[in-house]
Amino acid sequence: MWDERYSAEHYIYGKKPNAFLYQYADKLPKGRVLCLADGEGRNSVFLASLGYQVTAVDASAVGLEKAAQLAREENVAVEHVHADLADYDMGENCWDAIVSIFCHLPPELRKDVHHRVVRALKPGGMLLLEAYTPQQLDKGTGGPPSADMMMNKRLLVEELDGLQFEWLKERERDVVEGSHHTGVGAVVQVLAEKS
Repeated sequence: MWDERYSAEHYIYGKKPNAFLYQYADKLPKGRVLCLADGEGRNSVFLASLGYQVTAVDASAVGLEKAAQLAREENVAVEHVHADLADYDMGENCWDAIVSIFCHLPPELRKDVHHRVVRALKPGGMLLLEAYTPQQLDKGTGGPPSADMMMNKRLLVEELDGLQFEWLKERERDVVEGSHHTGVGAVVQVLAEKS
């Protein structure tokens, strides 16, 4: 599905970083950053341009090719990893930050990935996450077709046990990110630190 979606000539989510990431990137500790489900590379390339050492993982080879092209255009270095998050080993206590932007997964896999995120962050490491809430289904402006693949504050507090939340908010905001995310979106946003 994602290879087909990313095969469009244009960057379907645009080339500019996610707005929440753009606003709060300076809160992330300098060092190694892992971008989950990074797709066409807009967020990893942005972070690399700020001086982070970035690894971007995605299950779509087509998306990663476009991400590598974007990195070349912007003259930054990003390590691209072709992997399914069900199998990808994030390691333990090794990332200064992990970024998850609209990484919507089936519930059991999402719980597992979130537990592994907590393990993979160094003490003092930060998670920055934005995802759609179930209220997004009424908006029709992007996101998965089913509520069980979306997130809310309660779920995230449970699944990210071990992190201290500096920012945890459900809100509506204008999402203008390429042809596939445009319009008012119902989102949940997280900025959290591993103690």
